[in-house]
Amino acid sequence: MQQSLNPWITGPTVDNAEEETPDTYVPPTAVISAPLKGMVEPDAADRLAGRTMTGSAALWVVGTHGGAGESRISDLLEGARPTDHCWPVLQDGSKPRVVLVCRADMRGLTTARSALTQWASGAAPEIELLGLTILADAPGKTPKPLRDLATIVGGGAPRLWTLPWVEAWRHGDTTMPPPAREYQRFITDMAVLAADTSNTTP
Repeated sequence: MQQSLNPWITGPTVDNAEEETPDTYVPPTAVISAPLKGMVEPDAADRLAGRTMTGSAALWVVGTHGGAGESRISDLLEGARPTDHCWPVLQDGSKPRVVLVCRADMRGLTTARSALTQWASGAAPEIELLGLTILADAPGKTPKPLRDLATIVGGGAPRLWTLPWVEAWRHGDTTMPPPAREYQRFITDMAVLAADTSNTTP
């Protein structure tokens, strides 16, 4: 396969030891913003299924694995609905807006890479992918190998957000947005993207 068709070939990353987690990040130029001709699709066992959804939503949240945080993210975003780890297919034939969600551990990042490969190869149902959201899987600093992998995997999405651990979610079922600036920026970004009609493809 030509390297030019691989959205996960990126330049070296810089380790910033002073930050607990990277800021919410929207690349100035997306590595990949639409499926690529010639991209090899993942094995069938690694693909997310498609599911016909009833009703509507401004945004569909797709967890790439169990425990990804799909419901948590949906609760934070107005007009968002979780899909139970499936690509949404709308009954009216319109193209749903989707954000992928995974945890920042090896399993989460691996499943996110498979989902992005499925989308990039054109093997997923027709969607408008807004980006990938990576949630911390534990308190404290994410190990550097996982941070590096998250950067590489995120390079295959139109946009990447990395969100820190929320201790309050361990102790209660609160749906209040966390005060961390990464969450505030993420919520703002998603509201703008969900409302934007300039890039909608008929």
